[in-house]
Amino acid sequence: MPPPGSYAAAMDDVFAAAERFVRAEARLLEQRLFDTLFHGAPASGVVDALRGYQNEDGGFGHGLEPDKCGPASLPLDVEIALQTLVAARATDAEMLRRAAGFLDSVAVDGAVSLAAPVIEDYPRAEHMTDWTYVPGLNPTAGLAGLLYELDVTHPWRDAATRYCWQALEENPPDDAHALLEVFGFLAHVPDRDRADKLAPALTERLMTTPMFHLDPEAEGYGLTPLHFAPAADSPWRPLFTDAQLDGHLDHLLRAQQPDGGWPLTWDPPSTAARLAWRGRVTVEALRTLESYGRLRR
Repeated sequence: MPPPGSYAAAMDDVFAAAERFVRAEARLLEQRLFDTLFHGAPASGVVDALRGYQNEDGGFGHGLEPDKCGPASLPLDVEIALQTLVAARATDAEMLRRAAGFLDSVAVDGAVSLAAPVIEDYPRAEHMTDWTYVPGLNPTAGLAGLLYELDVTHPWRDAATRYCWQALEENPPDDAHALLEVFGFLAHVPDRDRADKLAPALTERLMTTPMFHLDPEAEGYGLTPLHFAPAADSPWRPLFTDAQLDGHLDHLLRAQQPDGGWPLTWDPPSTAARLAWRGRVTVEALRTLESYGRLRR
């Protein structure tokens, strides 16, 4: 049996090492988010940091999502911006209005794609190819869900919602990433009866999707229960048993690297992009561990 207080001390060490990594290696955005989440700093600092990534067209770019390094606005970068605002519990009406307007400008029948051919002019990760140019539930469903979560009313959100319902009823996805976007949509869309009716069948699909790792020891890249229930109060936590979640939380704790940050399971396009991602996943890991009572600070 470990000596009294050793477990608490270990949790303290996890946080202290992670903070050193964030201070040394993370982008300004993740440093401001860290300060808001863990030190009570005003969320306005996060909003201010995001402004540097927003373009004149209202979209976000400049490698905000670090797997492609070009300046152009892309829905994938908008999604990172919205996720950051949700995490910080921040909002900015003008920023969000412009972002929704950009999504409307690139939508096809309400749906948007992750990226566009413009990424071919800049460094990008190997998986960022032409499959990301096709409009679909990934990322349309996730973006619409985030706008609902942020209480943003916009014609594009309504068009995207119509597209998502039709796509889910006619051709539900069997890809783990698309399902993650869909569950984000179902968690926040106002039509609860419709969402609750779809959730069981989509859950069955998720459990048999190759890129979904229910086993915490599964090797290689994949999504886990902690992506779908990243906080103890997540609406989709009941999809998983306590034992399943505990296994992934144990694995998450063990994955912390000697430098204090968390590793990646894919290859970004550059050293700077790798550090940007590691800063982001480190902050996300701390949020999850704290929410589930696995972190003390």
